Amino acid sequence: TALRVLYLLREFKATEPQELYREINSLPWEDYIKSNGYLSVLSNADTPAILDTRFLNLKVKDAIVDRIRDKTGRRPDSGSELRGVVVNVYWKGDRCSVYLDTSGEPLSKRGYRKHPHKAPMQESLAAAVVMATGWDGQGAFINPMCGSGTLAIEAALIALGRAPAATRLDFAFMHLKGYLPEALKALRAEVRGQGRKSIPGRIIATDNDPNAITAARRNAETAGLGHLIEFEVCDFQDTPIPEGGGMVVINPEYGKRIGLEEKLADTYGLIGDFFKHKCQGYHGYVFTGNMKLAKKIGLRTKSRREFHNGPIECRLLEYELYEGSRRGPDPGGPDPGGQGPEGPDPTGPEPAG
Repeated sequence: TALRVLYLLREFKATEPQELYREINSLPWEDYIKSNGYLSVLSNADTPAILDTRFLNLKVKDAIVDRIRDKTGRRPDSGSELRGVVVNVYWKGDRCSVYLDTSGEPLSKRGYRKHPHKAPMQESLAAAVVMATGWDGQGAFINPMCGSGTLAIEAALIALGRAPAATRLDFAFMHLKGYLPEALKALRAEVRGQGRKSIPGRIIATDNDPNAITAARRNAETAGLGHLIEFEVCDFQDTPIPEGGGMVVINPEYGKRIGLEEKLADTYGLIGDFFKHKCQGYHGYVFTGNMKLAKKIGLRTKSRREFHNGPIECRLLEYELYEGSRRGPDPGGPDPGGQGPEGPDPTGPEPAG
C-alpha cells in the first residue's frame, strides 16, 4: 500500500535556502546521477524559510546539477516529469532530509490500469481496503459498482500473493548509476515463482455501465488476471451472490466528486436492502466519504476504519450480515455508547455532523 520507497542520503540542519544549497551541493551526486541523465525534484516543506515549494525544488535542483557540472564538466537535464532520477526533500522547521526516490511515479500506478473509468480509486488505496477486509482468497469477493475494476484486481493480486507492481516497466532507481538490469530480471523471476497460480474463492465484479465493465475487463487482462475475475453488466442489486459466504465490498459515489448527494440517498438505502436480503452469511463493506449518506444504509456497523481518498476523509464500514440483520435508530453508526451488535465499536463514535 506504500506510495514511495525512499533511500535516505543525509539529514542536516538548515534555517535558510543558501544553507540548504551548501549542504545538498556537498553530496557526491556524480556517483548517483549520470551527467547526461535527467533529474526531477519533489519536496515537502513546513518551514518559514520556504513559502513556495517550487522555489525549494529549484534550489535543490541547482545544488545538484551545479555539483555534477563542477565534477564532470556537464550538467544533466531537469524538469518536472518523473522519468529519470528523482530526489525527494523534506524540510520541517530547521531539519532537512534528502532522499533518493527509488519509485519515481507513485507505486499506486501499478501499470495495469490502461483504461480508467470515471473517478477511479487509487490502486494502493484499493489494496489497503481489501487488506482491511481480511480477504485472502477463501470464499467469494463480490464487488458491485466495480467501475474500472481496481478493487477486484487488487483483491486478485493479494489472494495470489503477487507483487503489485510486477507489470510496471519503469522505476526511478533504474536511472541511477550502478543499476544492474540482470539483477532486477532475476528478482522478478524469483517473485513470480513465489505467487500462487490460482485461488479457491471466486471474484465477481459488476457494474450497470457497459463501458465500465469493458474498461475493467481490459485492465484485468493487462494485469494478467482476466481469467480470475468474473465481470457482469447488471444493477448492483442483481449481482450474483454465491453460497458459502465471503466479502461484499462496495465503493459508491460520495456526492462530492461526481454525483449529487440528494440523488444518492436512495442508492445508499438500496445498498442496505441488498445487504439485508441477498447477502446473508457474508461480511458487507461500504467505502464512502459521506457519512450522512452512509446513515441511509440503515444497518448497524460492526466496525469502522478511517481512510483518506486524496483530501476526502473516508470510512470503511463493516456490516456482519447474519439472518435478519438489525436496523436501528442510528443507522450507519454505533449503538448508544459505541455499542454495535458485536460489542464496542473499536473506532468509537463518529463526530457530530
